[in-house]
Amino acid sequence: MKAKSIKGKSPEEIQAVLQQTVADGFKPTLAVVFLSVSQDRKAVCKILDDAGIKIFGTTTNGEFIDEIPDKLSVAILLLDINPAYFTILFSEFPEKNYREVAKGIAEKTKHIFQHPAFLVAGSDLETDAEQMLFGFEDAVGKQVNVFGGMAGDDYTFRQQYVFTNDKESNRGMVVLAFDEDKIKIKGRATCGWKAVGTEKTVTKSEGNHVFTVDNVPVLDITTKYGGIENVSPDNQDLLMELATNFPLQLQRETGEPVMRPGLVVDWSDNSFYCSGTVPQGSKVRFSVPPDFDVMEKVIRNTKDMKANEMPDADALIVFSCAGRIVALGPLMNMEIEGVKNVWNVPMVGMFSNAELGRATNGNLEMHNLTTCCVAIKEK
Repeated sequence: MKAKSIKGKSPEEIQAVLQQTVADGFKPTLAVVFLSVSQDRKAVCKILDDAGIKIFGTTTNGEFIDEIPDKLSVAILLLDINPAYFTILFSEFPEKNYREVAKGIAEKTKHIFQHPAFLVAGSDLETDAEQMLFGFEDAVGKQVNVFGGMAGDDYTFRQQYVFTNDKESNRGMVVLAFDEDKIKIKGRATCGWKAVGTEKTVTKSEGNHVFTVDNVPVLDITTKYGGIENVSPDNQDLLMELATNFPLQLQRETGEPVMRPGLVVDWSDNSFYCSGTVPQGSKVRFSVPPDFDVMEKVIRNTKDMKANEMPDADALIVFSCAGRIVALGPLMNMEIEGVKNVWNVPMVGMFSNAELGRATNGNLEMHNLTTCCVAIKEK
């Protein structure tokens, strides 16, 4: 498998760069497309579709193909993979039946590949991404490899989109399924937000909708302990403050805790939706952004994945939480550069609203404030 990364600020730039990229005889069959919601998605898709390239696409909060993060742009990983080794599926979930939809998609792939692995992107802030993951496990088993992220919208928290050649949705999922007998895929999710304060109990919740913690509306207790001011629907920065400055950290009996920041506020009762399930009765702690050492941890875990699971790779796909670049700023460049240098192969990455994958020695889970690195190689 040969891979190349390209980027541009407009469909016209993408058209020109694509023509240069294929001038040497390179014939890509698959494109992983990460782009700003402000870009003309249909125009970009038409360019790729006219070239006979299948598309796995999502809008982002920023995108990159090297160590310099960009925004309001288009970043694409082009692969010349055998079309018999992959398929792309697309579905919506207007009834919020995330698990059933994901299970149905996974079952379809089992008729195509005996051992499927998946790259997944979903849209809509109310989506319970963890239920999506459970759907893949229901169909394929606990061992299934699933990696991906939730779409962004340049931090506006309004509408996010996933898309393929001829379809798009602001409440759906796009799935790139690989034949794992032909394509090796490995990933690692690494967080680093540190817990503070005592454990608190989720006293009322339904799925990913959290109502109260210690019998206090979750928005009230979060803003109180986080010192967040101007708590009103008029504060356009509130959701970003909730997600990056003082997110909930869901404690686990086994494995590392997972992040559950609030993404959508229900102002009728000061509850909020997280991007993954927060069971009623579970224990949570608040958390604060990481120090410099979290970047070293991401790079160290990526090196460990190369040493023990994936010595060689053809391409790298990175899903990094939008909250990380907000918290780390220019230091994020160092993390991306460190990750890229592990394999030094073509890369594409996005800043997402949630990340999907396995933490070190952990279960398949929905993460936040995490970097998930996915390496692929043709066998």
